[in-house]
Amino acid sequence: MNYNLLVENFLEVLASEKGLSKNTLYSYKIDLDQFINFAKKKNIKTKEFKDKDIKEFISTFKNKGYEKSTVSRKISSLTHFFNFLLDEKEIGINPLRNFEIPKQTKKLPIVLSNKHIDKILEFTRQDQSATGIRLYTMIEILYATGIRISELVEMKLSSIYEDKNFLLVSGKGNKERLVPISRNTRETLDKYLTIRSHFISKKIKSIWLFPSKQSSVGHITRQRFNQLLNELNLRADLGIKSISPHKLRHAFATHLLENGMDLRSLQQILGHADISTTQIYTHVLKERLKEIIKDNHPLSKVDLG
Repeated sequence: MNYNLLVENFLEVLASEKGLSKNTLYSYKIDLDQFINFAKKKNIKTKEFKDKDIKEFISTFKNKGYEKSTVSRKISSLTHFFNFLLDEKEIGINPLRNFEIPKQTKKLPIVLSNKHIDKILEFTRQDQSATGIRLYTMIEILYATGIRISELVEMKLSSIYEDKNFLLVSGKGNKERLVPISRNTRETLDKYLTIRSHFISKKIKSIWLFPSKQSSVGHITRQRFNQLLNELNLRADLGIKSISPHKLRHAFATHLLENGMDLRSLQQILGHADISTTQIYTHVLKERLKEIIKDNHPLSKVDLG
């Protein structure tokens, strides 16, 4: 069996049995393609892989200054791949069984303030062209719901649920969740729906909420939306280094926590499988709790000096 076929079979198993998203599968493929090229250059067969070979492969990324998170992901990809080879009896031992994954330092997300969000929405609202209305609608939905950009661009028209009070979101692993939307967002969505046909070729019926005539996949892409955000940032002179869909999602989560939402509820809305992923936002809670104690605890008002 050749390497390419092994990887193809492995990815097929992940897609069918694990229900992983396209983005995750794509990341696995990149990692494994890099590893295959390394193996071919070294002329190493599947059953001949040793711990030292893996270390040599990983060291190439460490030496090039890759982030710890990227290196960890590559090790994780290889671990799953070799476990698959073990199950398929292609190898007798997983060479990564004792491999140490570098500890990751979780970076706090850069958060857009309420003033930043207001300025972004205010500037975008001024453009009443079809493209402007679409961009405003997409930005508002991202900030109002905290959904991922992939979930937004791949949203279907049928995702508008229960008299437009909810959006049905298909998240990672094809897991669906209902996300509530406010009256303001419903009104914004109604206005967008009146010009949605501008983005559909004549005589073609589109299933997508945000269709695109130019896109080969039929809907606006993440890349195009990012491009529109970057152009917006330059035109509006917001004083922000960059805007991204991730930053809008981070702002949504952070601002909810600042206003008292609990982590479990936030986890459900964000679609995180593990609450540890949501806990990256607790730095906001810590600062908020410090202020509450400082302002309300009796000892904070007593001069002990």
